[in-house]
Amino acid sequence: MLQLLHIENIAVIERADIELDKGLTVLSGETGAGKSIVIDSIGALLGKRVSRDLVRSGAQKGFVSAVFTDLPHALRELLDELALSGDEPDTLYVQRQISADGKSTCRVNMKPASAAVLRQLAPYLIDIHGQNDGQKLLDEAHHIEYLDGYAGCAEILERYRPKYQALVTLRREITALETGEQERLQRIDMLTFHKEEIEQAALKPDEDEALAQRKAYFDHAGKIAGALEQARMALSGDDEIAGACELLDQAASAIESLREVSDAFDGMAEQAEEVRLLAADLRDSVASQGDNLDFSPAEREMVEQRLDEIYRLKQKYGGTIPEILAYLEKITAELDTLENADDRREELREQYRGMLAEAKGIAAELTEQRRKAAKQLEGEIVRELSELDMDKVKMRVAVRTGTKLSAHGCDTVTFEISVNPGEPEKPLSKVASGGELSRIMLALKNVLTAGEDVGMLIFDEIDTGVSGHAAQQIGRKLSAIAKKKQTLCVTHLPQIAAMGDHHLRISKSVRDGRSYTDVSPMDRAHRVDEIARLLSGEEISDAARRNAEELLDAAGQGA
Repeated sequence: MLQLLHIENIAVIERADIELDKGLTVLSGETGAGKSIVIDSIGALLGKRVSRDLVRSGAQKGFVSAVFTDLPHALRELLDELALSGDEPDTLYVQRQISADGKSTCRVNMKPASAAVLRQLAPYLIDIHGQNDGQKLLDEAHHIEYLDGYAGCAEILERYRPKYQALVTLRREITALETGEQERLQRIDMLTFHKEEIEQAALKPDEDEALAQRKAYFDHAGKIAGALEQARMALSGDDEIAGACELLDQAASAIESLREVSDAFDGMAEQAEEVRLLAADLRDSVASQGDNLDFSPAEREMVEQRLDEIYRLKQKYGGTIPEILAYLEKITAELDTLENADDRREELREQYRGMLAEAKGIAAELTEQRRKAAKQLEGEIVRELSELDMDKVKMRVAVRTGTKLSAHGCDTVTFEISVNPGEPEKPLSKVASGGELSRIMLALKNVLTAGEDVGMLIFDEIDTGVSGHAAQQIGRKLSAIAKKKQTLCVTHLPQIAAMGDHHLRISKSVRDGRSYTDVSPMDRAHRVDEIARLLSGEEISDAARRNAEELLDAAGQGA
């Protein structure tokens, strides 16, 4: 159950601490006072999407926290599994902070968590029935979900849905192979041309770099020849001028002769000999390079043609040779698939037939479980509605089975109702009024949540379109539900407000030009005034107060 709710800087609520107890708590207040903000704050703790607009104007962040107690065993096991258990095994602390920039952070038992984790915990904490749920009940697409929840089809659906998704994927692949024959042949022609063009080129990974170097050699042929000749002349000289090598020979010989005079010249002589030998090696290398110069016009043309060919391939198939070769590998694999499409198509069909048989078998299990549960659900809803001033109602949960599979199996489910004796059952959307829809939704919620582990139920304005005796019946039903599960009801009706074990009033005031919302628990006297206000409006008459007293006394809320 929800024991404590703290709200800070959320919309018009600057700060509120709401203590809640077992039983039925009713929440009332004028329109626009901030009742929906309390529900939105609780929704944030359950992992629902939040907006930066939720943060109070002028505040840097909004904050919501809650303390839950009497945790169900399944929730304690889930917390252990998520490594989020706290020091108090039967108490859960949940926090969510929303920044003005739209970011949010969550904590569970003081440990960081995500909004997705909060959504995992939510089914064990609180079930909120809002005004939109009535419209959801009118949408027949959701009826099968209600029935499946009641029938306990989760395990079967968990086995069925992967099969169904596999069928969808296989059908898509088969259809593509069957309907795209012309495109397939065109694709084969194109890829075959690409493959042959690349293979004929016989590319090597670093070939373009080696060719570029060779082209640069040809482009600078004159410079290379001139420089080598200049170096040869400087090193070897000619008949008129001695070269560097001859001069170094003379220098080395002269220094060598000094070793006879003193061994102090040994190092210098060795150094001179080393320089002489290095110069001689350089002279020989220059001569060899000069003798081997090859500026073949034919080779140059071949290099340039090859570079042009590689450039064209890069323009078509990839920016580098490795990318071209990777593309070749990719299209080779695709060609293999396309050229073997007939075999592949038959293989997929065989897989599809096997998967279809498995899926239909599981769908038949779903149908059987739904049909069995539908009768039970009909009876329970009719019994609930008879307690809500709809004792003449007839209800049918129609399970119709077709041959075509969907994400839910082979069935469609429709809730059909007759509210007048002698009239046949018709779809809810064609029969139920707003007030009837509210009671049907309440009955359905009561039936569906009876066996669930959820600790608290919240009904946000379940009284839409209801008044008089029907409102009293809804109030009694809420009171009965609250004896089993902690219940919070946002209401505008005095008959329902009087049934609460606890009553909170939300009021809005303006102080220093700013709006503030307060949430206050009420004693008997204040409850009389609030219920009288619900009866008569802002001008509370003595008659309205007496009527309020009578409602509280009738509900057994004398304290």
